[in-house]
Parts: sequence; C-alpha cells; structure tokens
Amino acid sequence: MKILIENEIYPIELLQEVFDDPKFYKQNGFDGTITSVGYYHSFEKNSLVFMLPKVFMKEEDKTVFGCSKKELVDLILDESIKHKTQYNWVRQLSVHFYKSLIEFRKRYDDTSIIHNIETFELNTNLSLKEYSYLDLLLSFVNFYKKNKNHILYKHIEYNSNQAIKPKWEKTIRKSLPILNSNNAPIYISIRNKRKTVNTEEELLTYFFSILNNFNHEHKLNLRIDKSFSIIKGKSFKNLQSNGLSKLRKIKYRYFNDTLKRMYALCEIYFSQTDKSSSKRKREDFLSVNNYNIVFEDMVDKLFSDELNDTEVNNVSLKDLKKNDDGKIIDHIYDYQSIIDTSNIFYIGDSKYYKSNSEAGKLSKYKQFTYAKNVIQFNIDLLNEDKDKPYKKGIKYRDEITEGYNITPNFFIYGYIEDEDNFDEHLIEKKTELPIKSYHFKERLFDRDTLFVHQYKINFLYVLKAYTSFNSTNTQEFRKEVKRGFRKHFIDFFNNSKSCEFEFYKCKSKTEEKYKSIVTDNFKSLNGKCYVNMENELILAKHIEDTLVKSIMDEFEVMTELL
Repeated sequence: MKILIENEIYPIELLQEVFDDPKFYKQNGFDGTITSVGYYHSFEKNSLVFMLPKVFMKEEDKTVFGCSKKELVDLILDESIKHKTQYNWVRQLSVHFYKSLIEFRKRYDDTSIIHNIETFELNTNLSLKEYSYLDLLLSFVNFYKKNKNHILYKHIEYNSNQAIKPKWEKTIRKSLPILNSNNAPIYISIRNKRKTVNTEEELLTYFFSILNNFNHEHKLNLRIDKSFSIIKGKSFKNLQSNGLSKLRKIKYRYFNDTLKRMYALCEIYFSQTDKSSSKRKREDFLSVNNYNIVFEDMVDKLFSDELNDTEVNNVSLKDLKKNDDGKIIDHIYDYQSIIDTSNIFYIGDSKYYKSNSEAGKLSKYKQFTYAKNVIQFNIDLLNEDKDKPYKKGIKYRDEITEGYNITPNFFIYGYIEDEDNFDEHLIEKKTELPIKSYHFKERLFDRDTLFVHQYKINFLYVLKAYTSFNSTNTQEFRKEVKRGFRKHFIDFFNNSKSCEFEFYKCKSKTEEKYKSIVTDNFKSLNGKCYVNMENELILAKHIEDTLVKSIMDEFEVMTELL
C-alpha cells in the first residue's frame, strides 16, 4: 500500500509506477501533483494506493503523522512497523476513509454535480453492485475473524474423525499436537494406512491462500493456523490465472452456509484475477477531484437538521441551501436564540484546508451573504403572514422596535492532532473572538450586524461518524454541540470588553411604554433595542455610543443575557 496526499508534489517516476492512468495527477516536468482524493488499485501493477485529503498535511512537507510526505508513501511497506501499535491508525484510517467515499456515493446517486463556480466529479469504474479490490480484502478479513474458530474446529474435527487404524507411535513421533482448553493434546495430522478424502479441504486451501496473499501484500498481521494447506509464490500466481475454473469444478460439494459464503468470496476474487474471466479489470478506483464537497457533506450529516418545504415566492430554505449559482449554505439548524427563549437559525460553513490554515476574506464575505439570505427568507415569510413563521417559536424581527434578532454564524475546520483518535470530536474555538461584520458598529440588532465564531473539529471523528453513527449518536452529538455553540455566543456578549456592548432592560414592562420610548427616540435607538419573547425591551449600548445617554434613566443594567 502506498499513501499519497492531495495537492502534494511527487516524482513522476513514482506516480507512473503505481498508476495505470494519469487522471489522478497533473504532470509538470519530472514531477506530478496529486489532484484527486480516494482509492486506487491496479491488478496489473499489483499496487494499492490511498490519496488522502490535504487536511493530513501540516507545514512544508510534514504530515500530521509526524513523518514527511516522502516517508509516508511507503510507511506501510516497512516490515519494522508490522507489530508496532503506534501504526494501527494506518489500517483503521484506510477502512474509514474508503467507507466514507462509498457512503458519499450512496447519498448522491448523481455522480457528477456541476456548479458555476466549481466542477465536482465522483470518479469510479465500479457499479453500485460491484466489489472493489478493497471491498474484497475487507470482506475476506471480516469473514475470517468472524468464523475462524468455527472453521478451525471443523477442520480439526474432520481430520481427527477421518483417521482409520491410526499409528499412534508414528503420529506422536512425526506430528506436533495443539492443546485444547483442558490442556489435552489434539493431533491434526494422524499417521495411518488409509484416509478418506476431505471434500472441504480444497475450498479451505483456496480461501486461506487468498487470505494469506492479502496478509502478505498489505501487512495485515493476521495469524493463520499452520494446519491449513496454503498455496504460495508462483503456484499462487498460477492459481490466480485459472482459479475460477478450478473453483467451479467443486461448486456443488458445499451445503453448509459458512462454506457457501466462503465459496462466494473466492469466486468474486478469482473473477477479478482469472485471465479467462469476462469480469476481469485492469484497475478499480473511487476518487473525487473536489474533496471539499465530501467534507461538507460529512459535517452536514452531523450538524444540520432536516429542512421542511415551507416556501415564500416559490423559494424554500432547501433552495437557499443549494443554490443554482453555486452558493451553498453548508450547515443550518434552528436552536434557542442568544437573547431569549425563541429559536433562530444557526448558519455554518465547512472549511476544508490544511490542518493549520484559516479562512480568507472571500470566505467571510460569502458567509455574511448566506446569513442575510436566510434572514430575508424569514422576513418575507412574516410579510406574507406574520402569524405563520417557518416554524413555531422562530422569531427574527420585533415589530415594536423594528430590531432584528442576533443570527449566530460559525466556521468549522477539520484538523488532526492525534492520528489514533477516531472517537472524540475535540471541538474547540479556533480563535477566541468571533469575526464581525456591520454597517453601523453601534447597532447590534441590525440585520447587517453579524458575528462568526470559528471552530475546529477532529477530522478523524467526522470521518468515522459519517459511516458509523446511527440517529441516536447523531442526536446526542447535536445536542451537546448546539448547547456549546450557544454558550460561547452568550459568554462573548456577557463580556463587555470582548463584544463592546453593555446590555440594559427597560424598567417598565408595558408595550405602551416601549412604543413611547422607541417612537420618541427612534433616531438614537434604531438597531440598538429589541423586545424579546419574554416581552422585555432590551437595549444594547455600544461602549462608544453617546446618543442614548438621555434615555438611560428608563433602563437598568442586565448582569447577564440569559
């Protein structure tokens, strides 16, 4: 197995050595740049390649695994790592990474999605019902692990029962027994004058010969019992070439379900290697040329709620989430507002970069556009019928003050710090303070005043969750993260030095008084106050604002937002 990384440069000799086709890289002189992310196997060159996402790179040529990209290429081929537990991530990562590509293909039957701003293709020469080389490898290993004790027991039992008139003196002298749980010796090979033929033995030989080849080629560190007859070397290569015809000669010997499944696996394997097979391929692969879209979908499956079909002007939030012009709202969910018990949409964007990188100005401007589109959608709904919001409890604008609820935004970056950790999300703030955008810095409750918190999440957790999480796991994750994201915004606004606002609420509790204050001071209060779900008139005073001094007697300090 060779491990390459997206967007990294490698010698062209290496790439031509492992790939039959140059579509996975772009040549530039004596070097080539990997342009795809995915899996590739060549039957002709006997090469298995993983092209990992660029999130596995750190600075310069260093990877997150503590080795250089050059050392990573042949890391799994190094015999010295075979028994080292610190390299367990290689096999675990291979499985989860491959399964994530399969999951994405299942979720999107249309394998070519075109946007104006970028082209995405999921490239594969496998149909949905076909096995890839890696599918076969994983199937053989999983079948063996699940059934090895049963197969070995039957194998030993059958051999023991076949002995007629055993010569125990010769058996003990020539054979080495194994001990059962009671420390009693069991002789696998018994010396005698006559034995009956074991019709199961030929299939076991084929199966364990294939498994042994996988074990040797990919350093799987499987322990195969020595009692099984195994074909190796040139004999195995000959078997690969004509194994299908040999296998079909013994097809009708097997009635046991375990043996039938074993036969089916061998048949699929030989159909790929037998020269006479019409199904034989030179290569198989599954790759993408814009992995950011796969990463977005992985994060979206974790974070986003299912959107309903509510429309305004023939447009729904589903349409806004995936616009025809290519502007995609990566993640959106409704949750409790920052300032009251109403709900508001939290809008997120996945950032697919190297582990230590951060979003540029263009990404920030895009995010503010997405947020304003969602705000306008909800306002258009209220303009049609103020008693029918998108969902009960969602509140975007207050009619008395004409102020807008705060719309929380977030960026989420993938990163890797521990290559063995697939089980903890490790979400943390990437920067202490959020990104700000405004027309008037004194107007917190203005639709153009927006804040974006930046977070990073363990990429390996996202990778595993994409294929392993059930609905319960997902809901538990969402509950924890939604609560945490909201708390971070509240903590930010409760700190006047950080947010630059101080919060007050009106001493009076009547709508008439609210209307009087707002009407008489609309110029100085515009975008600075808001009546929440608890019918409290809240004033957000910027620390540099001097226009609201004249009405401060009507308000009292709020020690905390909620």
